[in-house]
Amino acid sequence: MNLAKPRIDVGLFTNNLEAMLAFYQNEVGLPFDHVLPLGGGRQQHRHDLLGSVLKINASRDPIAERPPAGYRELLIAREGLLGLKRLTDPDGNLVTLVPPGTFGITRIGVKLGVRDTSAHRRFYAVALGLPDVPEAGGDSFLCGDSVILVENNPNAPSDASMEGTGFRYITVQVLKTDEEHEGILARGGKEGLAPQTLGSVARISFVRDPDGNWIEISQRASLTGTLD
Repeated sequence: MNLAKPRIDVGLFTNNLEAMLAFYQNEVGLPFDHVLPLGGGRQQHRHDLLGSVLKINASRDPIAERPPAGYRELLIAREGLLGLKRLTDPDGNLVTLVPPGTFGITRIGVKLGVRDTSAHRRFYAVALGLPDVPEAGGDSFLCGDSVILVENNPNAPSDASMEGTGFRYITVQVLKTDEEHEGILARGGKEGLAPQTLGSVARISFVRDPDGNWIEISQRASLTGTLD
């Protein structure tokens, strides 16, 4: 993929906004950036995540509970640590601070539980065209300088939902959403949402991995200068 930003963003949904903001800002130490209105009573509270964005999405109406997606853990590189520091946010999502270089992580990583590692290797290596992470071993992939760690999990969903609380999607910022979306489908990816334009902000689409986990393909005007 032709990336407009050399790292992924991470999106989660919550019914527990104030406690979640306090956790990520105070306990994890992420700087708050701004609130992005999404329409329909939904807001996205965006935080800087070592150059990535953590998107904490909340809604005026309660978000229905659904089984978790395959995204199981957010890993964040933190200078000065001698070992892993495991945290759990107020919604029960796992967040682990790691010494830089752990699993090849220099900024952030996302741990993904899957039913079939071979199928996901084909998806990430072929459909998305991501390289392996030599330091991590196993099925781990680099998207810019972000690491996607794929692990076998018999309890992983077979058709992950975008609805529900918890980590639900990752975002890849690209130069041309339509070109990347078409290419991913041609190489075996599944469509989640056809490309569409969000005002003057971004042109986005969604693709899905073999377990149905959602990946946003975003052409953001602030990064690319155009939505054409």
